[in-house]
Amino acid sequence: MIPALSHVRNWIFDLDNTLYPVSANLFAMIDARIGEYVRTLLNCSPEEAHRVQKGYFHAHGTTLAGLMAEHAVDPYHYLDFVHDVDMSVLEQNEALIQALARLPGRKLVFTNGDAPYAEKVLDRLGLGRTFEAVHDVHATDYRPKPHPDAYQSMCQAYGIDPRESLFVEDMARNLKPAKEIGMVTVWIDNGSEQAPGEDRSFIDYTVSDLGSWLHDILED
Repeated sequence: MIPALSHVRNWIFDLDNTLYPVSANLFAMIDARIGEYVRTLLNCSPEEAHRVQKGYFHAHGTTLAGLMAEHAVDPYHYLDFVHDVDMSVLEQNEALIQALARLPGRKLVFTNGDAPYAEKVLDRLGLGRTFEAVHDVHATDYRPKPHPDAYQSMCQAYGIDPRESLFVEDMARNLKPAKEIGMVTVWIDNGSEQAPGEDRSFIDYTVSDLGSWLHDILED
């Protein structure tokens, strides 16, 4: 392990577009399902559904959080619907599998999705036995990333010292609360989030390929 990261005991990873490449387009299918859910719920046009969907995402952290706050949507019904997608687009990445297996310490998934969906994705990626736990949106009491309570709930649930932790995300805004409590932050700049001009001062490492970067820090 490179000296700069020798203190890391807890390796925490986002799921979608982080443990698999954005090119798989899995989340694009989920995004379309979210739009369909909003359109049906509000009986509106696709254009209006898209506006509401993205508005809730930016204001509440996730579309689900906005729908729960504004329309009392059942989160289980919503998540079952939006995660009903074809996962055959996901492929195993042997380099990533090997690098994750070699990381010293604990490994967890921290997602705004739910654990049943996450477990299906991890199994498909060949990572079903890699992680100690999945901290999902139910476990955060529906206060999703980037709400600070989501990070505190994860640390409390698993006895994690954030000063000994590293968090990997494709959504840069979700890294700011992690940095504020002492985590090392890694942004997967893979095209899933592009916001030119935004503050990136809370990002410690910017990488395009997670597997390659892990091999680099393991000094392969």
